[in-house]
Amino acid sequence: MKRNENLVPLSRDHHFGLLCCWKIRQGIKKEVSYERIKNYINYYWENNLHNHFKTEDDVLPELSNEGLQNQIEKEHREISRLIGSINQSDNQQLLSDFADALYKHIRFEERSVFPYLEEHLSDEQMDTIGVELSNHHHKEEDDYVDEFWK
Repeated sequence: MKRNENLVPLSRDHHFGLLCCWKIRQGIKKEVSYERIKNYINYYWENNLHNHFKTEDDVLPELSNEGLQNQIEKEHREISRLIGSINQSDNQQLLSDFADALYKHIRFEERSVFPYLEEHLSDEQMDTIGVELSNHHHKEEDDYVDEFWK
């Protein structure tokens, strides 16, 4: 799918988010300890996902489509809530729930939110998003040391 160049930094973040989901699922499949996967999720939250959510909140305009806007906000809250639950428990299902929620959220933004923005915003508005995104740091590599998914 051809993405407007101004949204590419967010789509690139999404690529790494999908990779995060894959790593978690691989760890679960290999029966890696809860603690090791939890540590990775916390690393990913602190170094990538939290900043990504904040960037989206700061840079993307509030959508005139209330359904899309409400879903974005609801999913951000749900993913944040799952992080807290993962840190207060050792329930293996929460790891899978987090990977599923993040995966679904990324797919929702790529398949619904970004096409909506591309269709409803002017070129000038898209350019403004691109300029603002260029001012936000996007960590593109995952330098997490414990490669539990291998």
